[in-house]
Amino acid sequence: MVAYILKRLAGLAFVFFLVSVVAFLLMHSTPGGPFDEPNMPLPPAAKANILRKYGLDQPLHIQYINYITNALRGDFGYSFSNPSETVAQIIGRTWPISITLGGITVIVALGSGIVIGILAAVRQNTIVDYVATFLATLGLTVPNFVIALWLILVFAVELQWLPIGGWGEDWRQIIMPMIALGLGPMGIAMRYTRASLVDVFTADYIRTARAKGLAERMVVMRHAVKNALIPIITVLGPRVPDLITGTIFVETMFRVPGLGKFFVESVLDRDYPMIMALTLLIAALWGIVYLLTDLLYTLIDPRVKLT
Repeated sequence: MVAYILKRLAGLAFVFFLVSVVAFLLMHSTPGGPFDEPNMPLPPAAKANILRKYGLDQPLHIQYINYITNALRGDFGYSFSNPSETVAQIIGRTWPISITLGGITVIVALGSGIVIGILAAVRQNTIVDYVATFLATLGLTVPNFVIALWLILVFAVELQWLPIGGWGEDWRQIIMPMIALGLGPMGIAMRYTRASLVDVFTADYIRTARAKGLAERMVVMRHAVKNALIPIITVLGPRVPDLITGTIFVETMFRVPGLGKFFVESVLDRDYPMIMALTLLIAALWGIVYLLTDLLYTLIDPRVKLT
């Protein structure tokens, strides 16, 4: 197990290196630069001083080496768009908000999706199954920003039950962003949980367990659900980084000052230090989630061996 984890971590380090190289080259190959402002042109001398200050006057390979060397020491530089703050300070200020919103959404959406999927599989072709199928279809087909707009119009404007947006002033401010973010993952969880359980219910060991006279609850929870979890975890694992890093549309519509908003703004502003740091952060999250997913396989099914 330890050797496998170390091997995977070494592979992740190589992946981070490739991601950093690709992101760095794409960043600098895009037309325009962080200080090319057609509406507010800078004098050539002033622009040259700014480029020299941030090391942008050096060759690309020197810029990359300098960035990676500083990044390995935890120094990701200053944001071009917010020069009074370092990149680490901006991430430290905004990411906890995205983690809070995304973490609660993960627990509520995926947990409720799995539970409703189990109920739909147990009660096939009943009103429970039809409602679960409708919710799953709604979450999978309607974009989250459209759901956010519906929620604002109904619950904030018409009924006035919930605040339109903001963060940290009222606990109810998290309800609508959580629903808008979580309806899609909840639909995925319901769909795959139901499909996996329906497939497992046809297995011979399920029929044997029922023939022995075991209670239906024990058959479902101890035998069926446990064996259906691996495909469910495989599908739901990649949803976690998306929710934790934030979604620009939802955070913007509900005025949530999270990380997703800064990621898009950094791309539009050609904020190279922010783009690199956020790209590496997202790559790290994806790598860690996939590693944890593989490790969960062995806990759920002892027949799975890590080699």
